[in-house]
Amino acid sequence: MTTHRPVTAPSHPAAPRTSRLHFWATAYTLLVMLTGTNVPAPLYHGYEEQFGFSALTLTLVYAAYVLALVPSLLVAGPLSDSLGRRAVLLPAVALSALAALVFALADGVAWLFVARVMQGLAVGAASGALTATLSELEPGGDRRRAALVSNVATMTGLAVGALLSGTLAEYAPDPKVLPYVAEIVLLVPAAVAIATLPATRVTVPWRPRRPSVPGPLRGVFALCALAAFLAFTVIGLFLSLIPSYVAQLTGNGNLLLGSGAVALLIAGSAAAQVLAYGRATFEVQTLGLVLVGAGLAGLAVAGGLASLALLLVATVIGGAGQGLTFLGGLTEINRRAPASRHADVLSSYNVAVYLGAGVPVIGAGLLATRTGLLDAVRVFAVVMAVLCAAMVTALLLRRDGGEPKAANGGGRT
Repeated sequence: MTTHRPVTAPSHPAAPRTSRLHFWATAYTLLVMLTGTNVPAPLYHGYEEQFGFSALTLTLVYAAYVLALVPSLLVAGPLSDSLGRRAVLLPAVALSALAALVFALADGVAWLFVARVMQGLAVGAASGALTATLSELEPGGDRRRAALVSNVATMTGLAVGALLSGTLAEYAPDPKVLPYVAEIVLLVPAAVAIATLPATRVTVPWRPRRPSVPGPLRGVFALCALAAFLAFTVIGLFLSLIPSYVAQLTGNGNLLLGSGAVALLIAGSAAAQVLAYGRATFEVQTLGLVLVGAGLAGLAVAGGLASLALLLVATVIGGAGQGLTFLGGLTEINRRAPASRHADVLSSYNVAVYLGAGVPVIGAGLLATRTGLLDAVRVFAVVMAVLCAAMVTALLLRRDGGEPKAANGGGRT
């Protein structure tokens, strides 16, 4: 989900074996940092009960991460181009560990907000540098392979975070402490790996990115960005409210059940992206939105029927749709963006993605304070499904008969 234009190179090229080690250590760091961002997901329902806050507050706690991440991505993200990768990544890993500690010590909702903001700042600053480092250290110089590893590490981290937290919280002592201790332990080798990265040669003065799209690209960009925005509302909904929704729907408070639903969504997204790799972007993006809408509609029906089986099927469908929509839009933007504005355009696309994951779900939280969680999720899902259908219509109308390109995420570095 993050993009970066590599502008530095190792001062002293590493030997191939060392380069491979650094490459996979960097991938591990990305995975572990993303794991930490999803550790709280299965625990939100428990925090809600323990601290006595509403579903609206829950969604605001979740969204605080995104609202901190976006400016950090644009302002702090480019710092590694000027200061070197290690100078940015080491503080970011430390901040991630500190955020986990704040979560572990939390005795009120304010602590949750602080921890989520810290996570957003850390990931926003580090994600571009980690993606760039993967491109620079890929042993064969294959940037497409580096991008694939980045995608897999990101999605795997999100899934592992939910499953690790749900398992430890359900079956081990100290459910609101031990998952964060595990995250801190996992971050230690990441810090060691970053500290041993090859030094980088600074070539570019620091300047913050700003969302920017060239005039001729704005029509296509708007449609792709809106599609991604809608698709990522599924991610936001699942990471914030679905564990609580599953608990109320089934009457089963097992935390692994809710975290499993989150992991299933992410697995569906990752699998769909792998299967669609190389296919035409227009068809990929359109099919993705259809599946997102179908998954959301299925989620609403599952709530009305109190059917866990239908909910899980809808989860896989929605996850697959989210992955396809993101892949198709990213590839379309990649192939159309001029080389001189590539990073700026992709940064703008990422802003739409992250805002989609963090902002709309606040509306579901607000609605839940009036109608209850089950009804709020059903209404939210139906509204978003209708918007997806409208977006599919817009995509069909804009198709200009140009040669569709393969959905390979090309140029994502």
